[in-house]
Amino acid sequence: MGKYAYCLFVKTWDIGFDLKNHVEFVACYDISSKKTRGKMTVLFVCTANINRSFMAERIFRGELKKHQKQKVHVSSAALIDMKGEPADPVAVKLLKENGYDDDVHQSRLLTEEMVAQADLILVMEGNQRKLILDQYPPAEDKVKLLKSYSRDYTEADGDIKDPHRMSIYHYRLCFSEIYLSIQGLMKCI
Repeated sequence: MGKYAYCLFVKTWDIGFDLKNHVEFVACYDISSKKTRGKMTVLFVCTANINRSFMAERIFRGELKKHQKQKVHVSSAALIDMKGEPADPVAVKLLKENGYDDDVHQSRLLTEEMVAQADLILVMEGNQRKLILDQYPPAEDKVKLLKSYSRDYTEADGDIKDPHRMSIYHYRLCFSEIYLSIQGLMKCI
């Protein structure tokens, strides 16, 4: 069986005719000992599971399919109980416009079982990571910020902000931050 890893990136600067911010791959850390049922399990988490984690799940699933990576199980969950609310219609529209699966979705609350089964838990904000770790301290090594996989990641700007009930600009910004982060994540799977 293959090994699964998550990547560690550092920010570097190219100095040429202009300054270009880029990310340099530093190392991958083996997490194969944590995989379950022969598949790596990736769980995306946000506040309500109707926008960000939903979009991240669908984009990641689409990218896995495009790159024919079948040994990864993907799901998403919420930190607050939305009682099975459907996905935000604007998020659904953006997914559809960009060629991603927009099938029926219902939000679901994060559970202890989900945390235990996940090999990698990707959150949208630093405070979400803290909330998960306050409740499930043994998960510390597997809870990461999704945006940490992005080329443009900085600790000062590590959150992917919730676009809920904001303008289409905010939804598109959120979509693009998730998409770029998942492109970085794909290099590590």
